[in-house]
Amino acid sequence: MEPQAGVRISTRAFIQSLVILFVFMMVAGLLTRIVPAGAYDRLSVNGREVIDPASYRVTPQPDYPIWRWFTAPVEVLGAPGNLTIIVIIIFILFIGSSFAVLDRSGIVRAAIGRIVGRFGREKYALLLVISFFFMALGAFFGIFEEVVPLVPVMVALSYSLGWDALVGLGMSVLATNLGFSAAITNPFTIGVAQKLAELPTFSGWWLRVPIFLVIYVLFAVFLTNYARSIERDPTRSPVYREDLAEREKYRAMQVGPGDEPPRVGRALVWFGAFTLIIPVVLVAGPFIPALSDYMLPVMGLLFFFAGVGAGLLSGVGSRTVGRALIEGWKGVAACIPLILMAASIRHIVVQGGIMDTILHWASRPFSQASPLVAVLAMYGLTLILEFFVPSGSAKAFLMMPILLPLGELLGITRQTIVLAYCFGDGFSNMVYPTNAVLLISLGLTSVSYPKWLKWSLPLWVWVVLTAVVFMAVAAVIRYGPF
Repeated sequence: MEPQAGVRISTRAFIQSLVILFVFMMVAGLLTRIVPAGAYDRLSVNGREVIDPASYRVTPQPDYPIWRWFTAPVEVLGAPGNLTIIVIIIFILFIGSSFAVLDRSGIVRAAIGRIVGRFGREKYALLLVISFFFMALGAFFGIFEEVVPLVPVMVALSYSLGWDALVGLGMSVLATNLGFSAAITNPFTIGVAQKLAELPTFSGWWLRVPIFLVIYVLFAVFLTNYARSIERDPTRSPVYREDLAEREKYRAMQVGPGDEPPRVGRALVWFGAFTLIIPVVLVAGPFIPALSDYMLPVMGLLFFFAGVGAGLLSGVGSRTVGRALIEGWKGVAACIPLILMAASIRHIVVQGGIMDTILHWASRPFSQASPLVAVLAMYGLTLILEFFVPSGSAKAFLMMPILLPLGELLGITRQTIVLAYCFGDGFSNMVYPTNAVLLISLGLTSVSYPKWLKWSLPLWVWVVLTAVVFMAVAAVIRYGPF
């Protein structure tokens, strides 16, 4: 039987993710029975909703029955903010179907073959350059979700260069996340947080540039050491068995130009043209508000047209392209319930009336702390809220009105608070199973969440230590301008 085209989540990875998310849903539900309900007043500032930090009050416990814990994954589709969830689901369907067409028509095989043929002898230099490129996308332009279409391509490239799916995930989505977190001019975290703190836009870059470089060096050492170790002994890969079938599927990608299908050249030109448009859109997005609001669906449509158009130009026929589209949709469909379950954790906490209580309780312990302890506590508070509110800009509007007055009372500069917030918001994105990008990325590969966490944990230890050191430096030097 002909193998299915495109990417697909393995049954084992799906069940593991399902169980983990279900446990977190139940924990969130139990918290609504234990934690008292409370609320802050919301104010409108420049058209955006922010919290009045002095307005917290205990409120009557909402009537939130247990059976709604189980229906929460469906309820989120009709809850406030549901458009974001729907857009993400449509986005992954576009990506899955497009990559299936590229796979079935031989375009991915030809593109990877050409890259391997050109850089095969300089593959570690290629690894470092690709990783730096993806980190820069996150650090300067706030790109994160938009790199998901490139994950299967990077995994395929990793296989062709003798590595595994973890290296492919590392040099693409993990690198982007690290850059997003060690932000230099990230408009969605640095930009929003500084605006709320009334700081000059992108001020304080002189400290954030060294932070970015240190994180890149740590990451480069981690990834290259791992790649070299599994190149010497492939069985040392945590996903060695899971990768066997995928390696076989991508083994044929190491081809020369003479082995390519006769019409693949024009298909690559079409795909390459759209590939050039995509970075232009990514760069323009943060500076064009109308475009920025629709960045994810625009990226999905561009990649969809790139894949389908290239497939038709490759000469495989419209019937083959249509079959590949369906196979692609089927392959990524398992990600949809996982995304809905991840979103339902926050939904349960909000419907139970305890979101503001959690925020209030978490902010109290460091109200009388020293500046250094308070900065670290702010970092920890952001890590807690990140589990329930993955969106960086939404979390900024939720937290900054509370953190800024506390910081002023404790002698912490606003710039230092912004730095602590950005560290807490970003570095946990590729750790928490409630993050949709992590779930989608793992679902496109053979990597399960437990194995991803075990593999990446040593890197996160060093990253957290680095973040703590830089936050301490910021607190001591009174990182400013104010």
